[in-house]
Amino acid sequence: MNSPLIQAHIYLHLLLLWGAITFSNAQTIQLLDRQTLEPIIGLTYQYADQSGISDDSGKITLRFQAGESIHFSHVLYGKWTLKASELESAIGVGRILRMEQSYHLQPITIISLKQTDEKDQRIKISDQERLHHDAGAILNQNPVVNGIRKSGAFAFDPVMRGFKYEQLNVVIDGLQSAIAACPNRMDPPTSQIALNRIKQVEILKGPHALRYGIGLGGTINFVQEDPNFSFPNGVYGRYSTMYESNGNIWRHEGRVGVSGENHDIGVMGSWSTGTDYVDGEGNVVPANFRRGTVGMYGDFKVGRRDLVQVTVNRNFARDVDFPSLAMDLRSDDTWMASLRHTRTYQQRNLLSWTSSIYLTKVDHLMDNLLRDLNPRMNNARVPAFTQNYGGRTEGLWKLGNGRMYAGADYRSESAQGIREREFLMGPMAGRVVLDNAWQDSQIQKLGTFVNYNLPLGAYMLSVSGRLDVNHAVARDVEPEFEQANGATQVTQLNPGISMGLKKDLTEELNLSVWLARVQRSGSLTERFINYFPVGMDPYELVGNAALKPETNNQLDFVVGYRKEKIQVEFNAFAAYLTDYITAERTELTPRIASAPGVRQFINIDRALKTGLELSLSQYLGWGVQQEFAFAYTYGQNLSISEALPEIAPLDIRYALIGNHLDNKLHSALRLRHVTAQNRVSVLFGEMATPGFTLVDVDASYAITSQLALKIGAQNLLNQAYYEHLNRPIGPDRRPLFAPGRNFFVMLSLKFP
Repeated sequence: MNSPLIQAHIYLHLLLLWGAITFSNAQTIQLLDRQTLEPIIGLTYQYADQSGISDDSGKITLRFQAGESIHFSHVLYGKWTLKASELESAIGVGRILRMEQSYHLQPITIISLKQTDEKDQRIKISDQERLHHDAGAILNQNPVVNGIRKSGAFAFDPVMRGFKYEQLNVVIDGLQSAIAACPNRMDPPTSQIALNRIKQVEILKGPHALRYGIGLGGTINFVQEDPNFSFPNGVYGRYSTMYESNGNIWRHEGRVGVSGENHDIGVMGSWSTGTDYVDGEGNVVPANFRRGTVGMYGDFKVGRRDLVQVTVNRNFARDVDFPSLAMDLRSDDTWMASLRHTRTYQQRNLLSWTSSIYLTKVDHLMDNLLRDLNPRMNNARVPAFTQNYGGRTEGLWKLGNGRMYAGADYRSESAQGIREREFLMGPMAGRVVLDNAWQDSQIQKLGTFVNYNLPLGAYMLSVSGRLDVNHAVARDVEPEFEQANGATQVTQLNPGISMGLKKDLTEELNLSVWLARVQRSGSLTERFINYFPVGMDPYELVGNAALKPETNNQLDFVVGYRKEKIQVEFNAFAAYLTDYITAERTELTPRIASAPGVRQFINIDRALKTGLELSLSQYLGWGVQQEFAFAYTYGQNLSISEALPEIAPLDIRYALIGNHLDNKLHSALRLRHVTAQNRVSVLFGEMATPGFTLVDVDASYAITSQLALKIGAQNLLNQAYYEHLNRPIGPDRRPLFAPGRNFFVMLSLKFP
């Protein structure tokens, strides 16, 4: 008769036991802002059958379930996913750090240098990318970015949406930059960036990233790694090496560091060499190069709120072939140093304050002494030197539900370089002529900026503004330059404003519209180059100190769709440019008799650049994911109804990526198709280029947790092709063909 009571008693004990087990399995994780360590409040999460919202301390409580991923969403921090293994690691440390995703609001297409789980996650550089000796080359792994190439081995100068050179703002950590010492840009800014400690690249399309300066067409921001503080103290490092068959290329990269609770100090280096390669038709293309980097870094935590970071790099290149130019690079030595201080604040409107200073020096020498010239009319050499220095200070405030960045920066860039021509034949034999290419020119920029992001229900509003004072001067002016220019010193004001509105239409679908009006003053080349062939043909170019700032009035439209297994992003843009900077032929007499003439930089009234971009990533199952992307840009000189020069054709990419054997085996099959480019500028003698199709394959295997092997083949079908933006070779304008079939093998070692 007591059996019902006994059963109830047993059920009660089982219920209490289950509750105790469930409670004991419950795990608490705190979500914090990576920069300020402030709690992320109001974040929603979905984890199997569990869901919830982070509390006022940024904490969530959940029961760990093996094999399940967790999905997060927050209006300021975006949407992201952690795999089961990543969540388990986060539970171990008790917290998750997340950077505010203000960049997600902007019309961007992330260049996927390494496969990531989230479409809008910043790019993480893999070991293979760190091995590359030129940061510009890795940007071309997505159709959004192309490159101007004058050498098959070095100096890939990025072009994005038809914008190039100083129309793009290339920076490290939002500030540090370098300018090419070579008038022909054998050493563009991207070639000076050491990838050893770069963790990610932010590709910000359009003139909207005004925090980092004026990028008329976009900003490329190389972000350095976070400090690797640890307790107890430890030693860490890595070493990678790779061999490529076509060109007999060897690459090496390594790093060793010591870390503790309040310090992270290390040294790093890289070395690459290569010889001539063979194109798809079996022809040899000059491509010798030697390239190295050595550097050190130190991150120091001073108290609870202060972080001091210092980085010093020395990059050097030797004997690099440039078949598209009249000379080769003989030496290029670059010093890059930066110092940064960040202080975080808690429980006040001011969240953090960051100040940085930097210095960059480039010492460059090019000559024609390695060329087999018959007859050799003259020996020519150009020693050139550029220097950049500057500083930046910026605060981050929490204003209601919004975030505001505000600050100021200063940048100085200067260049010196004189061409030396020794005549060996003819009536001037024995004479040496000096041509002052850079005229000891300098540009100084002083700017102030503000960026405010405010969530408004289902909307997100972003407003940015910037005002720059730009002062330019040539301090060693040649008489022939003064005859072509009325002024050699000018000061200009460059305002910029950008506004964007993003709306989440559903949980999966969002759209955003961006408007901007930004203007840019001419560069050192556009203002002060002195009778030097720096364009896409042998014409000499002369600067124009009286150039008006060119203005970009741009509209961007972005649609994004995201579900658990598929991500799609569509971009459309239109840029209406006034006072666009280009060059036109003049009656001036060239310095070298073989030059067909002289062009001078001028402003034209109107130009248009517009285009479409699409990216898709879909998980197919069985560890296989497919990716599809394309980019197309249309450029038109509206003043004379002709195509703008150097606009890349339609570029289409498709990839199948596999992940197997518990994440140990990775494989990829990549296809690239580029259409013919027949819209060319007759005014600049631009030539039409044929289309081509490429196939690449690769596979990597983690032998142990520290040792990995990767093999692959590029241009598997051995196609003979060349990019539209490649500069032609010699007076007969032969195309600069890309490498034919290339096999590679890479070995990576990490410790601990």
